[in-house]
Amino acid sequence: MTEASIPPGSAARLAVGPLHGIAGSPGVVIATALVLEAGRGNVPRRTIIREEIPLELERYRDAVDEAKAQIGEVHGRVAQKLPAEHLQILEAYQAMLGDPALATSVQREIKDKLRNCEWAVEIAVQQMTREFDMMDDPYLRERKHDVAFVGDRLQRALALSVPTSIGVIRVSQPPGMKPIRRPTPPLGVRVAQPTIIVAHDLSPADTAAMIREPIVGIVTEVGTRTSHTAIMARALEIPAVVGVTGVLEHVRTGDTVVVDGLRGEVLVRPSTEAADRARERGDRHLSRTQQLRQRTREPTTLACGTPMSLLANVELPTEALLAIEHGAEGIGLYRTEFLYIDRKDLPSEDEQYELYRTIVQMVSPRPVTLRTFDLGGDKFAASIPMPEEMNPALGLRSVRLALRERGIFLTQLRAMIRAAAHGEVRVMVPMVASLTELREVRQLLDRAIDEVRAAKKEFGHTPLGVMIEVPAAAVCADLFAREAAFFSLGTNDLVQYTLAVDRSSQGLASLASPFDPSVLRLARFTAQAAMNADIPMSVCGAMASDPLAALLLVGLGIRTLSMEAAAIAEIKETLRRVTLEECEQIAEEAMTKDTAVAVELCIAEYFAPRLSDILGGDDETPPPVPART
Repeated sequence: MTEASIPPGSAARLAVGPLHGIAGSPGVVIATALVLEAGRGNVPRRTIIREEIPLELERYRDAVDEAKAQIGEVHGRVAQKLPAEHLQILEAYQAMLGDPALATSVQREIKDKLRNCEWAVEIAVQQMTREFDMMDDPYLRERKHDVAFVGDRLQRALALSVPTSIGVIRVSQPPGMKPIRRPTPPLGVRVAQPTIIVAHDLSPADTAAMIREPIVGIVTEVGTRTSHTAIMARALEIPAVVGVTGVLEHVRTGDTVVVDGLRGEVLVRPSTEAADRARERGDRHLSRTQQLRQRTREPTTLACGTPMSLLANVELPTEALLAIEHGAEGIGLYRTEFLYIDRKDLPSEDEQYELYRTIVQMVSPRPVTLRTFDLGGDKFAASIPMPEEMNPALGLRSVRLALRERGIFLTQLRAMIRAAAHGEVRVMVPMVASLTELREVRQLLDRAIDEVRAAKKEFGHTPLGVMIEVPAAAVCADLFAREAAFFSLGTNDLVQYTLAVDRSSQGLASLASPFDPSVLRLARFTAQAAMNADIPMSVCGAMASDPLAALLLVGLGIRTLSMEAAAIAEIKETLRRVTLEECEQIAEEAMTKDTAVAVELCIAEYFAPRLSDILGGDDETPPPVPART
């Protein structure tokens, strides 16, 4: 638990909260807030005289150089710590800063309309943003956020040349005089004390810049658990809450803030009592986490001695290493689509091979399951044309896209089988709905092997499995088990498609329960099909990291669970406290219930007493079991 001193005058303003968002990265922290986006919307605007034009033009050139230098410094500091895709984003920002079109637009506003540099930059960036908004390509439309980021970098750099605190150049300053510069942190912030960053959003560049800074917490107005901010926060083990609507309306730089990455809550200017409770909660979580991690190297078994296997879901190479440190016995899901996002070109075979090889060697001799790209839906790659669709989640996505773009898919498959020369690799295909799709993928995998062999490159054996996350696949699991080398139950999408509930909808979240009888029946049938065919099966959705749900899955016959690294120690301890007989008995009883709440009550009433510290998470007692019927 880290706590910064409460700033003078902070207590005079009323406490706010809890503000609710999405738990992006676990942990509880109290510290002083630094609002990165406070200046947005407050750009100084004034009409200049013609004698000031040279100074304003020079200020723009200096701001561009300063912003480029800031990004360049960050690039140098993190070049060995981040994957290539993040470094390419930094390089793209530098290129955008030097865009002649942007410079021409700014110069026109200064020369022709006599606007000061900040005002000119604001207008030029707004114009470019509108142009991106009108583009047909969904990926290019999303790049408007990058333009806004570049504009923000320029505004921050311009603030360095201001000799007063009100954000404008003194009219009396002689034209041609070099702007006075104040010390400033590169790319966002450099702080000397524990600090919580509060922003509308954070770019990969901003988050990367925090690696060496005492940033102890992150809060953003937008974002999900798969956003760059949440991914990087988890990789750096910084507590984070994302998607906190309107948080910037309540927080000022210097406010004391509580970030509760366990509950997905934020407290602003908390009372002494609330701060003490948060501190105690954070201390308990930290102490419990440290105690659990001391046992992560021990074998994972049930109380009766039945062996279990806990794997990790990861997006970045840094997370793979963290997962092994947390006791993962391998990588059950490596999401390869992040290699395709936020770039204009496609990753080459060699680039993918190097990344996959790094992951494989990093965790060897443990297994690595590489999932082929799950693009489409809400994830786009600029270089792969995608149609406009009314419901992208039901459209051209994942394996459907791979089978349409066979050249791109073959490139990825070749890279994967080459990486298998360095360790145990399994290839998993997402969103498969029919045996026809699986068979076509198998043909392409065989072709990729022939092409790698013809190129006289080393390769290894790659079993081909499927994610069971579409109800059609679950219903036909016995047929899939005849041809797939393994199953992985993707409970997140299985819940979404089975119950027809958008998994990203907060308003419908209560309906999207993995304990729903329909979901459990599909899970049980899939597990039975895998056992009958004697093929391995794991669960890689969020259900695997929920203690009560994990025990239910064990009772249904599943012995391998894959989850985020932070959950491994907790689930391992949960499993140690129960026997297989108990899990099977309660699973059998749960299958007779007719509602999700009844299923959850059944499990909680039996197991909650002995799991109070784990189910409570950050509290001494577990949360109350559902009371609805």
